[in-house]
Amino acid sequence: MRLIYNLLIYLAAPVAFLMQLWRGLRDPSYRERLGERFGFGSVLPGETIWIHAVSVGEVQATEPLIKQLLARHPRYPLLLTTVTPTGAARARQLFGETVQLRYVPFDLPGSVRRFFDRVHPRLAMILETELWPNLYAECGRRGVPLVLASARISPRSVGRYRRLVPLFRQALSHGIVIAAQSETDAARFRSIGASPQRTHVTGNIKFDFQPPPGIAERGARWREMNAPDRPIWVAGSTHEGEEDMILEAHRIVLRRFPDALLLLVPRHPQRFDAVRDLLTRRGEAFTNRSSGTAIPRATSVMLGDTMGELMMFYAAADVAFVAGSLVPIGGHNLLEPVSLGRPVLTGPHNFNSEAAAQLLLEAGAARVVANTGQLGAAVSDLLGDRGLRTSMGATGRAVLDANRGALDRLLKLVDPLLS
Repeated sequence: MRLIYNLLIYLAAPVAFLMQLWRGLRDPSYRERLGERFGFGSVLPGETIWIHAVSVGEVQATEPLIKQLLARHPRYPLLLTTVTPTGAARARQLFGETVQLRYVPFDLPGSVRRFFDRVHPRLAMILETELWPNLYAECGRRGVPLVLASARISPRSVGRYRRLVPLFRQALSHGIVIAAQSETDAARFRSIGASPQRTHVTGNIKFDFQPPPGIAERGARWREMNAPDRPIWVAGSTHEGEEDMILEAHRIVLRRFPDALLLLVPRHPQRFDAVRDLLTRRGEAFTNRSSGTAIPRATSVMLGDTMGELMMFYAAADVAFVAGSLVPIGGHNLLEPVSLGRPVLTGPHNFNSEAAAQLLLEAGAARVVANTGQLGAAVSDLLGDRGLRTSMGATGRAVLDANRGALDRLLKLVDPLLS
């Protein structure tokens, strides 16, 4: 099976490389450091603690973990890998030069070996179960402890994982430590062959997220300067196919609140131009955040075409819709607006954070909307009911506080591996 997998991955590698170049036509950051995708890069001195976080949400979740590891194990340099340029940019904002940053290599045997030869991992930690069979297998061959942190498997992925287990059986036998988000996730891991003795339920470290210091005050100042007496809702981390639905929902909101303002924030910066064109084609009265100008009263939509400001927009808004969930992307981090006491709306596709979404929904801190009409109605209801907004926000914060502690439980598994 390994021969077949590697043959397929070698056939796919040129396509992946060409996709990087094609994306680079619209976003030059995709053309940067392409050698790292094939395992090249400078040789790091000594052994490292290597953490992999695929993109922005996972990078954000690593912040308290990385701070703890730097304090507890200062003898090891810390390496953080990502897949996307947006993840790398967010990592640089959060950590500056305190961590080494690279792109994770393509899962080609040669690329993986070059990567390991250059970074010398003492411990590998992968957030939320990115599946890289050759990387896993190389950990097993080199005796590198591998920890899957905040690990999860969606119901639809169990069969795929079970079929691929032979590709990293050596890593499994060496001792992958699984720190699962929930007992359901732990059971799914055990069902595909993970060791019960090394499978633990630690929770989701995203619950240990703390909003950036002063972010609530920044949001309040932004609101006072731009829309001091207008109802505001934000649609954060939108994907292709969602913006049209959200803009139609906003028209429903405007029937009841003619001065409402929508903050529309696409997930990926390479889509800023496409969303700007969509707003123009639809004849929306909009402004761009990147223009730096104040928002006129006649503007009904602000396009958030800047990086790193979504939390400020959540803090400025009355209601938060977390996107990537009206289309089958899997949803994004509901806990960011929850940490600021905002009522949260989400679409039905939340398999990226299944356990967290379920907790919030059961408590009444979040609501699911399945389509444009439901989204418009839910936003309107919340904008019209301050008491309900306050109640949902307080409930969400209580859920967040009650589920903190995953980081401590994870570190209890990690510390012995580095001692």
